[in-house]
Formats: sequence, C-alpha cells, structure tokens
Amino acid sequence: MVRFPDTKLEDGLRIKGIRLIAGVDEVGRGPLAGPVVAAAVIMPQELSAPWVSHVRDSKQLSPGRRHILNENILDAAISVGVAAMSNQVIDQVGIVRATNLAMEEALSCLDPRPDYALVDGRDHLQLGVPFETIVRGDETCFSIACASIVAKVARDNLMALLDQRLPGWGFAAHKGYPTLLHLRQLAALGPSSIHRYTYGPVAAYILENPA
Repeated sequence: MVRFPDTKLEDGLRIKGIRLIAGVDEVGRGPLAGPVVAAAVIMPQELSAPWVSHVRDSKQLSPGRRHILNENILDAAISVGVAAMSNQVIDQVGIVRATNLAMEEALSCLDPRPDYALVDGRDHLQLGVPFETIVRGDETCFSIACASIVAKVARDNLMALLDQRLPGWGFAAHKGYPTLLHLRQLAALGPSSIHRYTYGPVAAYILENPA
C-alpha cells in the first residue's frame, strides 16, 4: 500500500515553537559500488503548489517524476544540503558510520542552521543538532520524503558521471546495486576503483582472484 507523506510531525514541532526543521535521508547503503549520499532539506511551512501532493518516498517514484520533483523541491526549499561518503570511507568505517558522517555533513551545509532534524531510520546517530529518527520516515514525513528525492537524484546523477569515467560495469544503469548485470560485469572485469571491497560479492571476487 502506498503511504502518503504529510506534515503532521513538522506541524507538531512548530506548535512547540520549533521553526526550522530539516528532513534528512540517505540513499546508497546497499550498492556494491559508489558512495552513500545524504540530503538535508528545510521546507517552508506553507506550501500549496500542485507538485506537493506528488511527493513520495523516492523508491515509489519513476526516475522522470523524481527529477521533476527534485527541481520543485530545490526551488521551494529554504535550504538544501547534500553530502557523500566514498566507497573508501565506507570500507574504512562501515556503512552505518559512513551514513552518519554523510548526514552530519549534509546538515552542516544548511544555511540557516536547523533547530531540529527529522531523520529516516533507526540508527544511533550523532548529528550536532537535536533530532529524532522515524522508521520508514520517507513514507510518512513530508520533509524526509523531500530529502529522499534530493539524495536519490544526486546519487543517480553521480553514478551516471562515474559510468562515463569507468565504462564497462554499467553504473549508469544499475547505480551500483547488485543486479544480475552488475554481478556479471563484476565477474568479468573484477572490481573497479569505486567498488566497496568489504561488501560480500566484491570481497568474494578478491578472495577467489588474488593479485
């Protein structure tokens, strides 16, 4: 069942006197290659544009719809911050810590600085501003859903650029996720410089094919 994000959480915080509220989400935990990307978005309190009713968790949207909504969000937002942690950072500190670092950096890019953050997920985080985590928040919270769209479009665009730099693995098509195409190309070509060497299929290839 499709769930429709709303502003109940934001409205409840504003009743308490909290004004600048950032929605925060990430994309790219599961891929075998590329960065994890986080976005933080402060949206205005009153938004009545027609596009607002189309905002969803980015996974529920077509690429075309995501790109249109991304432009709408960037135009309407009070502030937007985007940050990425590379595959090297993910291999060094783990995906949970790398995600935390990306979220923290995305929040630090916001101007003005938010009073509070609503964050998708359940991880134990350190973000530098008061916050709460909401499981499946990208499905229920408008600010988080906006952040999920911004993060997804930013990462997809980055993977398309990396595909031009590193042709052969099909990054523009699968964005680093473990699709059949990606696994076939990994088996044929081995890992690239943007693969996550600590992730199962990549680590297995390295173990089976020592230099």
